[in-house]
Amino acid sequence: MTGAGGGLGREIATRLGAAGFHVLVTDVDGAAAHAAAAEISAAGDAATGLELDVRDQGAMRRAARAAVEAAGSLALWVNNAGILLTGPVWEQDDAQRRLMFEVNALGTMHGTVAALEVMRPARTGHIINVGSLAGLVSVPGEGVYAATKHAVVGLSTSTLADLRAAGEREVHISCICPDGMWTPMLHDKLDDPQASMSFSGQLLQPEDVADAVLRLVDRPRPVLALPRWRGVEVRLFDLVPGLAMRAVPLVVRMSRVQQRAAARRLRNT
Repeated sequence: MTGAGGGLGREIATRLGAAGFHVLVTDVDGAAAHAAAAEISAAGDAATGLELDVRDQGAMRRAARAAVEAAGSLALWVNNAGILLTGPVWEQDDAQRRLMFEVNALGTMHGTVAALEVMRPARTGHIINVGSLAGLVSVPGEGVYAATKHAVVGLSTSTLADLRAAGEREVHISCICPDGMWTPMLHDKLDDPQASMSFSGQLLQPEDVADAVLRLVDRPRPVLALPRWRGVEVRLFDLVPGLAMRAVPLVVRMSRVQQRAAARRLRNT
């Protein structure tokens, strides 16, 4: 489980532990990873903490081996690590654009490769990649982030297709694409107008997404938008791209209203 030191990743790791998995809790913040693992263990479930930078393919391979050593096999790998930096592509500097691609897109690819190197010989396993609704539609103010999440969706579905073309039926890849959710990453964007589109729907709780991940564990599917109706809504924009682009100013204004309302609710609690 990558990016599991806090927020959504920590919630998923906790739920997986309660479901009977021995969870290898990883995060670039090693202290946070170990703290999350200790919390899971204190509840009577099995967990091990590990500092891990998803940008390092070699480290990801070592993490896969560590998971096998700790639990005896690698049944599930969740690529969750991600970052969000907002603004038009021309306003971001090279380092910001590169960081998002290295963590969100390459990090997911590194994890997928590391997991497959263990799962394919074992002829079993499931990879769940955490994408975003931003991976299914254009997102004003979050263009580079959306590009990385489109990459996550494309990698997930194309690699699954490659597995099936190779006759491999027992190794699964799923991509979950949640709407905006209340995590520290989004809390930091309450006053950022460029992040308004993340508030365009009804904000999810990490528990909602963790529930969906557990359902995917039991019943794998290639892509799951959360909530499902939002997945249908954003895909409709692909059918009428010209109209969708003309509607952008209105959609952004409406999203900004919802963002301000969310900020007020949080401050009044």
